[in-house]
Amino acid sequence: MRCLVTGATGYIGGRLAPRLLEAGHEVRCLTRDAGRLRDVPWAGRAEVVEGDLNQAATLTAAMYGVDVAYFLVHSLGRADFEKLDREAAHNFATAAKAAGVSRIVYLGGPEPPPGDKPSPHLRSRAEVARILLASGVPTAVLRAPVIIGSGSASFEMLRYLTERLPVMVTPRWVRNRIQPVAVRDVLRYLITAAGLPPEVNRGFDIGGRDVLTYGQMMQGYARVAGLRRRVIVPLRPLSPWLSAHWVGVVTPVPNAIARPLVASLVHEAVAHEDDIRQYAPGEPLGFEQAVRVALGKIRDANVETRWSGAAGRDWAAEPLPSDPEWSGGSVYVDERCRAVSAPADALWRVIEGVGGENGWYSFPLAWSVRGWMDRLAGGVGLRRGRRDRHRLWVGEALDWWRVEEIEPGRLLRLRAEMRVPGRAWLEMSATPDGHGGSVYRQRAVFLPRGLAGHAYWAAVLPFHGVIFNGMARNIALGAERTTAAERTRDGERTTAAEQTRAT
Repeated sequence: MRCLVTGATGYIGGRLAPRLLEAGHEVRCLTRDAGRLRDVPWAGRAEVVEGDLNQAATLTAAMYGVDVAYFLVHSLGRADFEKLDREAAHNFATAAKAAGVSRIVYLGGPEPPPGDKPSPHLRSRAEVARILLASGVPTAVLRAPVIIGSGSASFEMLRYLTERLPVMVTPRWVRNRIQPVAVRDVLRYLITAAGLPPEVNRGFDIGGRDVLTYGQMMQGYARVAGLRRRVIVPLRPLSPWLSAHWVGVVTPVPNAIARPLVASLVHEAVAHEDDIRQYAPGEPLGFEQAVRVALGKIRDANVETRWSGAAGRDWAAEPLPSDPEWSGGSVYVDERCRAVSAPADALWRVIEGVGGENGWYSFPLAWSVRGWMDRLAGGVGLRRGRRDRHRLWVGEALDWWRVEEIEPGRLLRLRAEMRVPGRAWLEMSATPDGHGGSVYRQRAVFLPRGLAGHAYWAAVLPFHGVIFNGMARNIALGAERTTAAERTRDGERTTAAEQTRAT
């Protein structure tokens, strides 16, 4: 079948697309910016079209010739996410009906127990489901609770809360029952849903093998991770709003995403039926099995997608720091250049390895303080880290940056997603000098917004000499040390080989 995947730059869509290809289907991905999928490993096997679910006119070509259309997007983190998702669902349903699509598949959220007032997040998910089920196109709605998998926002919340807090004063919702499901089971059900009989137009609860409280999930994670049993003290006064801020301080998940996730945990999320298994036989993973698999992926640096991979809606509208004209007129630039006595490929490996566990090669305390300031302001901070220790691709998150452009071996450009009164970029490049060495160039660009933006640049300017100059110096030194170590190892291997031959 030909499958249209929306949300292919996100956590689930980025894993579903290659698995549909492996199952023998044709895959077309709809994205606002095709460049976001340029570097993913499966890009050459899928068709990529540009469009926006909130712009109905862009969907006609995307739906043409499609058998199965996957709705895997949401506007979580936006103040107007309910309106945007409602509009996107209407446009998607109308375009699918007009194009003669055979089936719609939607991954939604759990239904709260009768009598409970749903959170805005779950209310929006239920509304999208109703719109798609009423589209006239056979629709399968998969209602998933907490998804356990390397890189998922729910798993990162659980992981950091459990690892960092051996003693926790927690909200009362840690006693609510949840039926967590492994991401591999979610993907299996999504693929199965593509082949459901045409008369099937309904929702399905999907869940894992175990029903646990959130507190039991924490203790289960601790057992798998080899941690001591956690002391959990539920406390009534901790409201969902306070809980979200607490999660935002302890975990990499920013408040804008933590808030709706926490609000959803106030409700029990247990499957009321398991009818999906009529079509997808097989036992789902248990909770601790799913955690073990997820931690193995993290340990092996084999995390396919992460919650932070989905960029904001304004991604394609951002001007580049190389644009000849800038709206607003003013631009501040800090440029550094250093000669490096190491080849360009060695310098590039250091450049591409910045961030995450490797840090930013300059004044770690200053970067840490700035990260905490950003978290307190509701930003993403430095905790998002990086998906892979060695390789980056366009569109993925890197601490508080987003990879905007990468020319392997030559250029890395990052766009800031921290809370600043303006827009900011950081460029790093490696160029051969023609004599066996290379030249490192570094450029920080800031486009201020209003008086606050100009004041911000003036306030941080005194620190740039320390931070950016130190960064350029240490990146150059890192490349030179790596090269020296490699030459030493090569020399030792050559000497050992010569001794072996002589013997």
